[in-house]
Amino acid sequence: MSGDGQRLVQDLLDQLDLEPLEQRLFRGSSRDIGGKSVFGGQVAGQAMVAATRTVDPPQQAHSMHGYFLRPGDMQAAIVYEVDNIRDGKSFATRRVQAIQHGRPIFSMLASFHIEESGYTHQMTMPDVVGPEELASHDELRRAWVDALDRVPESLREAVGREVAIDMRAVKPWNMLDPDKREPIQHVWFKAKAPLPDDQSVHRAVLTYASDFNLLATSLFPHGVSFFTPGMQMASIDHAIWFHRAFRVDEWLLYAMDSPGAQDSRGLSRGLIFNRQGQLVASVAQEGLIRQRKPRD
Repeated sequence: MSGDGQRLVQDLLDQLDLEPLEQRLFRGSSRDIGGKSVFGGQVAGQAMVAATRTVDPPQQAHSMHGYFLRPGDMQAAIVYEVDNIRDGKSFATRRVQAIQHGRPIFSMLASFHIEESGYTHQMTMPDVVGPEELASHDELRRAWVDALDRVPESLREAVGREVAIDMRAVKPWNMLDPDKREPIQHVWFKAKAPLPDDQSVHRAVLTYASDFNLLATSLFPHGVSFFTPGMQMASIDHAIWFHRAFRVDEWLLYAMDSPGAQDSRGLSRGLIFNRQGQLVASVAQEGLIRQRKPRD
């Protein structure tokens, strides 16, 4: 793995390694990955870490449900306050508030569970081409920018900024020149460098990575993107269910669809599979997809 990949992954792990301030109180920092505010996956991933640090092993997070309340300020620290809702023999529940400037920007409930045997079934993994035959998202975005004339430097920088997750779409979608298509996409992803052998770290990193590409799926039928003039987009809520142990430094397939969009809100869903075809997590998100009218 390249030195850049290792540097990016280490920076992500540093972000997720929250500073303890007091019992059930933590502080995190942010990174600019090209958006106008703090990336939602970062806040959700840090909130997952904060909740996990108040739960005794062997319980691991099996689900989280979060609401994005306000845009995050990338220049300010984020304080995570954890409430101990319940500790049971099999399950534990935590509530996390992410706070900036005295107000919550994200609120999450997370549930933890011991490993148990029981009934097992799952959806079949889609039959798609493997990641080794696909171009990386980083390569494609650079090519898209270079192919367009008069791209503003600010947009060129935002589109070209690399992240710690290697993403490879089966049918790439050009956000700078979006076409209309069915609201379905398949994206392979993994961390660009090895991660520690700690399942809680992998669940936090997957929480971070699960926010990439998901909201965009609801835009496919409309031929618009984040960069379409007048588009206002933001994650409203985010939910994840973890089904079994996994590694995010090995290839995972994110199979996403959007069953509908109404009232300036788009709903997107995702199933995440490992290379062996096992379903490791499920995701759902509703997002704001508002076309603002130009001023007179």
